[in-house]
Amino acid sequence: MRYWLLKTEPGAFSVDDLERAPRRTTCWDGVRNFQARNMLRDQMKRGDRALLYHSSCEEPGIAGLVEVVREGYPDPTAFDPDHEHYDPASRREAPRWFMVDVRLERRLSRLIALEELRANAGGKLRGMTLLNAGNRLSVMPVDAPHWKFILSLE
Repeated sequence: MRYWLLKTEPGAFSVDDLERAPRRTTCWDGVRNFQARNMLRDQMKRGDRALLYHSSCEEPGIAGLVEVVREGYPDPTAFDPDHEHYDPASRREAPRWFMVDVRLERRLSRLIALEELRANAGGKLRGMTLLNAGNRLSVMPVDAPHWKFILSLE
């Protein structure tokens, strides 16, 4: 099993939205970065777990835990010219973009704020991708020791 962090803007999709989804499950679509796409397509496996991270909001931080319940498959929003994630360069016979399905395992008992994570960047979270300057990926791996430490903060 591997661990991940999935970023989402809560104004677009939040832990609340995932909690209300049928079976608390949804596709993780709309990723339009090749590095993140490669992780979704090639590395994320069923049973992997991820931190659901709210970004670009008043208080960014980790809001929930999710499980990957379906491995990477073509993102159909790329083929729909009426969808905001449409990509005319993506073709059904040669899809460019992929997604996975995730299920909410649980909300955290409290938001673990970015500031709290940063306070540990020189110690237990040294080297965590999220805390690197300039990191904008919406999908990123999380090392097992970082995962365990983050959950201990809850």
